Amino acid sequence: MSTMPIPMWVTRVNRRVTNPLMIALSDDVPPLATLHHVGRRSGKRLRTPVFAFPTPHGFVIALTYGPDVQWLHNLEAGEARLVRHRVVYRLTDPVRLHGDDGARLVPAWTRAGLRPMHVDEFVELRAEPIPSTPSL
Repeated sequence: MSTMPIPMWVTRVNRRVTNPLMIALSDDVPPLATLHHVGRRSGKRLRTPVFAFPTPHGFVIALTYGPDVQWLHNLEAGEARLVRHRVVYRLTDPVRLHGDDGARLVPAWTRAGLRPMHVDEFVELRAEPIPSTPSL
């Protein structure tokens, strides 16, 4: 049985207050990144700010709200993009990781911050940069 590290009421506050502020920075300030995904039920285009850390295959994201988050379900059901430091990546092949398998992929300062919150679930994503097209 999986525990949810951060209470869901915090999710609601973040969705309305914190996320809009973070999205203003997330394309430009690593390790912040913007996850672009499509709602699997609504079909709406959505943006979610995340902390994405480079791995040999792409990126790893700590599941700070646990694995039952809508963005992860959307990503597993379809394709997604990630914008990090103004570079756009196509994301594929999500792999859920638990414990040290995921924690070893994030920096030590991040592991130290996640430990007291009991965050021990992660998702690693294969990422390919999408070539930018010059403006006409």
